[in-house]
Amino acid sequence: MKSFRSSKTVTSLVVRTLLAAGVFFIQSVGDYAYAQPPLAADLVKADVGKVLIDPADTVILLLDHQSGLFQTVKDISVAELRTNTIILAKVANLMKIPVITTASVPTGPNGPLMPEIHQNAPDAIYVPRTGEISAWDNKQFVETVRKTGRKTLIIAGVWTSVCVAFPALQAKAEGYKVYTVMDASGDPSEMASRTTLARLAQAGVVPVSTNAVFCELQRTWNRPDAAEFGALYGAYAPNYQAVVESYQKAQEALKPEKK
Repeated sequence: MKSFRSSKTVTSLVVRTLLAAGVFFIQSVGDYAYAQPPLAADLVKADVGKVLIDPADTVILLLDHQSGLFQTVKDISVAELRTNTIILAKVANLMKIPVITTASVPTGPNGPLMPEIHQNAPDAIYVPRTGEISAWDNKQFVETVRKTGRKTLIIAGVWTSVCVAFPALQAKAEGYKVYTVMDASGDPSEMASRTTLARLAQAGVVPVSTNAVFCELQRTWNRPDAAEFGALYGAYAPNYQAVVESYQKAQEALKPEKK
């Protein structure tokens, strides 16, 4: 009987020791993970299936965002369309992603390219066209894309059903991974936009929104340019900016007053 109790006591001590060691190990791993959050580059490398956008393989194509064509857009407000296009230019500049722009007969009724693109992405390359409706039919444009060595294209433009859809379909057929930013693009009607969305999706082109693009490229708040990304959230969703301002004021109110 004594032997049985002794054995039971030893077993109990062993179990307690193992449990304590396990808790310490889990806590230590958790503390280390909390203290060492993954960087954006680490998250991109960990994306084994490559299901999210890789900034290092990406080119942003901003096509025919022209003042004359803006007058024909009916599926999104011109103010929102311009804002979202500017956001794409800004995130490209933040991430050092190449930007290529072009315009359709800018000396005619279509009008000039909106200036904010090149103002916010000063390294963007403008490729003139010689009358081609699809930018992908212009050899210089395609060659400019190929020279980047990148295979992921993020495309936005006016009109969605033409200036975005045609090059998106052509590039997809040539083996590029193509995303079209629907709310940084515009069409003469909602019907044109909806049918284009269906056509692109059936061809394997990925439709996305502006906020999905910059969030996907950002990946984490653990980065030195987090504040700049935060400004993009506020620009895209003004109500979110109001939330940020309210939070900041609340934090200031909690600080003790200086005597």
